Amino acid sequence: MTHRHAVIMAGGSGTRLWPMSRAARPKQLMPMPHGGTLLQIAAARLTGVVPSAHQFVCASRAYKADILAAVPELHQDRFLGEPMGRDTLNAVGFAAAVAAAHDPNATLAVLTSDHIIEPQDVFAQKLDLGFRLVEADPSRLVTFAITPTFPATGYGYVEQGNAIAGFAGAFAAKRFVEKPDLERATQFISAGTFGWNSGMFIFHAATVLDAIDRFQPACGPGLRRIGAAWGTARAQAVVDEVYPSLTKISVDYGLMEPASRDTALSICAVPMPVAWRDVGSWPAYAALLPSDAAGNRTSSMATHLDSRDVVCISDDPSHLVATIGIEGVIVVRTADATLVCRAADAERVKELVALLPADRR
Repeated sequence: MTHRHAVIMAGGSGTRLWPMSRAARPKQLMPMPHGGTLLQIAAARLTGVVPSAHQFVCASRAYKADILAAVPELHQDRFLGEPMGRDTLNAVGFAAAVAAAHDPNATLAVLTSDHIIEPQDVFAQKLDLGFRLVEADPSRLVTFAITPTFPATGYGYVEQGNAIAGFAGAFAAKRFVEKPDLERATQFISAGTFGWNSGMFIFHAATVLDAIDRFQPACGPGLRRIGAAWGTARAQAVVDEVYPSLTKISVDYGLMEPASRDTALSICAVPMPVAWRDVGSWPAYAALLPSDAAGNRTSSMATHLDSRDVVCISDDPSHLVATIGIEGVIVVRTADATLVCRAADAERVKELVALLPADRR
């Protein structure tokens, strides 16, 4: 019997991908250029690594019907519906508590739904290595370090320390560094021992619950109550009672940071040499589209006259977008809203959304 489980974290709102990503259809449920949604792509990555019967999705309860329709092999008891967001520590704890309550030997992979990760076989091999590390020693917390391709300042970094004997490709995690400036990020790339912090982990579910009890005592007992009630007629009532009381804190600050100072735990880093695209903004989405000779990228019909590096995205493949003499501009068109901005200002879409009427958010 396998004790390998996985939870796909699908709680992001995706406001930087407005107007296609909305409150009613977050980015995890948006169609991607090469087919499927981000959530469907994330679920497919687990094929052959974690049985479908052992896969969870954690997301807002409001998206339950849409997520079950998108991933039909997901049993409704494995949809972990949050009544409100309480940051990533509690989403992880929710999954760990449910997994541990039903399988005391559960080893849990925490995976993202925001990324395109290729090639699949490398991802699967590294995930298997992470599982084997924890199966050999339940005190280990495994994090995956993406091999960096440029000195990114928007990601956290993991520094690898000594190799772990008997597990080729695994290292002790020496330190975590949050979003460095360009000079430090450049030094990290040159050192060759740093990877981007992927936000993906593997650990023994019971070990993590014990750690949450110690590091976040305001969360641990409530999460255990949720796990004990899961699958019973009282499950939703217990979640509704407990979840609002949980301290809102990220898994990095609430678990991994104190765990790095705890002698009862060891943090392992598994470098993952994959193409890792964080599809969190329009420039990142556009990078998935083919480019013409002038750098223009489109998901539908577009005609350009003396325009360069223009992105045109539409949810209607028959709708024509035409441009003249512009450069570095993003155009996103839906049936009820159109966004036009400079590519350099794409990160500010989140600011814009805050100004919109509620029915357009």
